[in-house]
Amino acid sequence: MSRYAAYIASIALTMCFAFIAWLDADWWWVAVVFGVLALLGTWDMLQRRSTLRRNYPILAHFRYGLESIGPEMRQYFIESDTAEVPFSRQQRALVYQRSKAVNDTRPFGTQQDVYGADYEWINHSVVPTRIPSHDFRLIIGERAKQPYSASVFNISAMSFGSLSAAAITALNEGAKRGNFYHDTGEGSISPYHRAPGGDLVWELGSGYFGCRDLDGRFDPQRFADAAALPQVRMVEIKLSQGAKPGHGGVLPGAKVTAEIAMTRGVREGVDCNSPSRHSEFSTPIELLEFVERLRVLSGGKPVGFKLAIGHPWEWFGIAKAMRQTGMLPDFIVVDGAEGGTGAAPAEFMDHVGVPMHESLMLVHNTLVGLDLRDKVRIGAAGKIVSAFDIARTMAMGADWCNAARGFMFALGCIQSQSCHTDRCPTGIATQDPSRWRALDVPDKATRVFQFHQNTLKGLRDLLCAAGLEHPEQIDPEHVLRRVSQVEVRSLGALYRFLQPGELLSGIPEHAVFRKFWDLSRSDSFALK
Repeated sequence: MSRYAAYIASIALTMCFAFIAWLDADWWWVAVVFGVLALLGTWDMLQRRSTLRRNYPILAHFRYGLESIGPEMRQYFIESDTAEVPFSRQQRALVYQRSKAVNDTRPFGTQQDVYGADYEWINHSVVPTRIPSHDFRLIIGERAKQPYSASVFNISAMSFGSLSAAAITALNEGAKRGNFYHDTGEGSISPYHRAPGGDLVWELGSGYFGCRDLDGRFDPQRFADAAALPQVRMVEIKLSQGAKPGHGGVLPGAKVTAEIAMTRGVREGVDCNSPSRHSEFSTPIELLEFVERLRVLSGGKPVGFKLAIGHPWEWFGIAKAMRQTGMLPDFIVVDGAEGGTGAAPAEFMDHVGVPMHESLMLVHNTLVGLDLRDKVRIGAAGKIVSAFDIARTMAMGADWCNAARGFMFALGCIQSQSCHTDRCPTGIATQDPSRWRALDVPDKATRVFQFHQNTLKGLRDLLCAAGLEHPEQIDPEHVLRRVSQVEVRSLGALYRFLQPGELLSGIPEHAVFRKFWDLSRSDSFALK
């Protein structure tokens, strides 16, 4: 009977204080409190949806309350500073410090286990260099009519609708001040992307938001009109994203406000579908034809695509089509399975898609092996927040890096993991005006700008220490990883990197190429 003790006690105390309140009115509020608890316990006993509440009236609610604050309890009181779940306190603190332009130095030695497996570092030189500027840039779309000079660190895809109006505005204002780009996400170009005037990469997903008719078909004229905006510097076709590759999504009609409907070109109040696949192409060659078509419609702006690697033969089919037809994207953005700003089913978040490191190396190796690497730029996204993250990613084959959650931290995200609930406590991932209006746009834009600047300054200092002069000089031999307590290897020794043109003369001794290269097709995403 002990499990009913709280319920029985609430009834007894209600009766007791009701009698006391009859004698002394000052005690009425105590009787009300216990009366409410008694009513709650009675409801628990009568309802049939929860066995736990029927067996533990009143007490079960304490369990639910503790469970609801479990993530916060673990994050603030239990987890170590280096536990990445998904980002460690140390990682978040670094972003907060750099976004606020406060001292980010640390005392008393590293908290990393330097003798633990997977510990990584970059070797330094006895003759460090001096680099005057931290504004590292590269040209994307050298063969296009309107090439773009991009920063090596930019804001990854996050849509208006997923993020609030204030968050989008602050991100774009920060990008404008720092002269780096802001990827729109597949939700298209909103008024909040346009108002500050920062550079945009327009991400075109399977829903063709912003350039579609009401039936969801691609509309060439609407695309051309939007792509002509001076702010739109590049166009990115989204094949898949790291958080939920191959899944698609639905924005419920209740969330399709007038602003979102106008931005996406959909009906207000009607479910907004983002299909799991594109309707404008169904083969690798058709994908490249679509790239060429968008390049013409955009007036010669760089056009590429973003993908999270899944079946390797599908990527090989695209690569073969590039070599056979001569139709090349200006860039490819590789999104790792560790990406995660978009809410996704647990199985997709945890067990679908290839992590960024392996994906990046596969794309890089394939282009090198086909002798196309110098013609196609590669960007990479996936849990990048520090200068070392950028350096390591570029050593593995990327020309530049994008970050999403890093810039969310710069906006003030506290990793409450409530992005999908519309109750984001910091006003970032919500459409609730009472929440996002509390986000101070000028202040957060400054933090976005400062996070970008201070991270690139950190990258500059790393390069100087290594005796290098530009990020493009980082190669796999510069980054080392401990694979056991007694064994250390460079990335160049750990992984098989192809030589230029190696795929043109035969299949290399590489398991994935050996198994799938000959089975891939340029005319289909299926196996031969």
